[in-house]
Amino acid sequence: MMRKIINNYSKKIVLIIALFTVFSCSKDINFSDLNDTIFVRHRNADMPAYIHGNGSEKIFLIILHGGPGGIGLAYRSNTIKSGIEKECAVVYFDQRGSGMAQGSYSESGINIDIMAEDILALVKVIKYKYGNDSRFFLMGHSWGGTLGPATLLKDQSDFLGWIDVDGAHNPKGIYAEYIANFNTVAAEQIEAENDINYWESVIDLVNNVAPQYNRDDISKLNNEAFEAENVLQDRGIINADADSDDNTIFKYTPLTIIWNANNTQSILDTDLFQNIDYKDRLSEITIPSLVLWGRYDMVVPIQFAQDSFDNLGSSEKELVIFENSGHSPMSTEPALFAEKVIAFINENK
Repeated sequence: MMRKIINNYSKKIVLIIALFTVFSCSKDINFSDLNDTIFVRHRNADMPAYIHGNGSEKIFLIILHGGPGGIGLAYRSNTIKSGIEKECAVVYFDQRGSGMAQGSYSESGINIDIMAEDILALVKVIKYKYGNDSRFFLMGHSWGGTLGPATLLKDQSDFLGWIDVDGAHNPKGIYAEYIANFNTVAAEQIEAENDINYWESVIDLVNNVAPQYNRDDISKLNNEAFEAENVLQDRGIINADADSDDNTIFKYTPLTIIWNANNTQSILDTDLFQNIDYKDRLSEITIPSLVLWGRYDMVVPIQFAQDSFDNLGSSEKELVIFENSGHSPMSTEPALFAEKVIAFINENK
């Protein structure tokens, strides 16, 4: 077990604001159908958490969105909304410098350590509002798979389980893996006579990037990864995104999202791909763990799935590969995604 780190975040939490009630007692809350917005104030940032679903057992699934600079409510669609919310309360959190989060912090006020502290502060706020008997699961997608380990390595004592969804636990290693994975997938697709011109252009790209990390080249490779998934989806190798009744855009101010995303990503990316690597510390994460990955993930290549599974320290862990998905199996194989998440929560709550 990792050494428990004593937290002092309670001194830093100033505001707990619900959408229609302030400091309401838990006895007045309809736990079976939560529809709340709370704010966490911590280290000069005010960050909203949108809480929806069945909280009758006081089990909360905190979702850490991608990015850096994504939005929490982007995940409230498909079977997360229609299925997982029936089993537990889902917390869609706008991270510091993301979505509708507000703050007056400088560059020194936004880094992965502070953002991990934000998640632990969020746990304290939820306990304050809904009761100290609240229990938590943590799910991180993409960049959220970087922030998740950073959080758990500070303190995992409040969490019943960790769900890693195509997560970047080793951003430092992604540059080299992009090059290897592009070469592998391109060769497979050319051999299958699929979109030969496109995949030959991908090989040209990787042959012309720097062999070691280069900031401009990592951006090119990352952009190409998303384009490659579009090509694989058009070919029918990756499922099309499931239809969604998501109205996320109406819950956000677009200019705020854009400003936050651009600034947050530019600050964090300075350090992200050069220095952050949690691979050698995943063994310290000993809570039950579920690793979910798309077979054709070009953004965080599938090699990281086995890497995550092999190095996590939990004696109770499972790896699930989604055969018809890329970077976002919750959208391309939503029924199976919800099935695996719900089963994991029920087994470990």
